[in-house]
Amino acid sequence: MYTIDLTVRGFHCDMFAHVNNARYLEFLEEARWEWLNTISSVKYFQEKNISFIVVSVHINYRRPAVLNDVLSIVTTPQGTGQRSATVKQEVIRKADGKLIADAEVVFAIIDNHTGKSIVLDDEMKELFTRLPDPSDS
Repeated sequence: MYTIDLTVRGFHCDMFAHVNNARYLEFLEEARWEWLNTISSVKYFQEKNISFIVVSVHINYRRPAVLNDVLSIVTTPQGTGQRSATVKQEVIRKADGKLIADAEVVFAIIDNHTGKSIVLDDEMKELFTRLPDPSDS
């Protein structure tokens, strides 16, 4: 698993004084980018002329987060399919360890020239199930 911390800011909150549901998608995306930056680099994807696109997000909102909450977003690779990879993500309030939201995110890898999904080779499968080396922190 890979974890980042984010602090809830005023612009994350809606008129009901809690984090707006759409903001969680941004939190999850930021955490996935940080995870990808620890296991590879944007240059790797550019050199292979591939991109990854989210094809499915299933999110459960468990309880509200509010202004100044520090949230830990935990990203855990779940595996790969022929043309996709899946990660589990959890949003946990750091102060009390309560689960705020959890999600399953599926993404496909596409060829930038054709716009079509590609079959994941062994290298790609290993990449999308890799966890960062703790000694690199």
